[in-house]
Amino acid sequence: MTIHDGEIIRRSLEQPSAFAELYDRHERVIFRYAARRVGASLADDIASETFLVAFTRRRDFTGSEDARAWLLGIATTLMRQHARTEAKAWRGMLASDLARTDIDQIDAADARLDAKRLTRRLGKALARLPTGDRDALLLHTFGDLDYEGISEALSIPIGTVRSRLNRVRRKLRAVAEPTLNQEKEESHGRNLAPAPSAD
Repeated sequence: MTIHDGEIIRRSLEQPSAFAELYDRHERVIFRYAARRVGASLADDIASETFLVAFTRRRDFTGSEDARAWLLGIATTLMRQHARTEAKAWRGMLASDLARTDIDQIDAADARLDAKRLTRRLGKALARLPTGDRDALLLHTFGDLDYEGISEALSIPIGTVRSRLNRVRRKLRAVAEPTLNQEKEESHGRNLAPAPSAD
C-alpha cells in the first residue's frame, strides 16, 4: 500500500528522518522544473533549498496525498530570487520546450519554422510577462501541474489561474503569429519561383 505524502510529512513531525522519503519521491521533479527555468547549474541549489524550506515549514502542509504542487510552489518562490539568470535561460530555450506552451500554431508549423527567430521572440516575451502570469505558465508547462495544482502552488483561486493562462496564451500567440505568417509567405514565395529555363 502506498503511503501518501501527507502521511510522510505528519510522521516527520515526530521522526524528522522520515522526511527523506518525500525528498526521494519528488527531488527529480523539482530539479527538472528548476533546470528548465534557471538552468542545470542552479537547479541543484534550488532543489536542495526547496526541501530545506519544505522541511522547516512542514507543519504548514495542509494536503493529504500529493505534496508536488506545494513543493513546486516553494521552488517557484525561490527562483524569483534568480530572475536575471532565469531571463537568460529563457532566451536559450529549445523550440521543443516552447512548443509545449500550448500555442496551437507552433506545433502545426514546427517542421517549417525558423526556430531560432521564434525562440528569441518568445524568450523576450516570457521575460516581459508579469511574474504571476509567468509562474502560472511555467508551472503548467515545466511543472506539469493542472489548474488545480497551480492554484495550490501559488495560493490563488482556480479562476485566477485560468485567466492568467488565457492572457499568457494570447500574448505568446500574438508574438508567434508574425513569425509563423512570415514563414508561410517565404515558403509560398519559394513555391511560386519560376522554373529554371531549359535552354
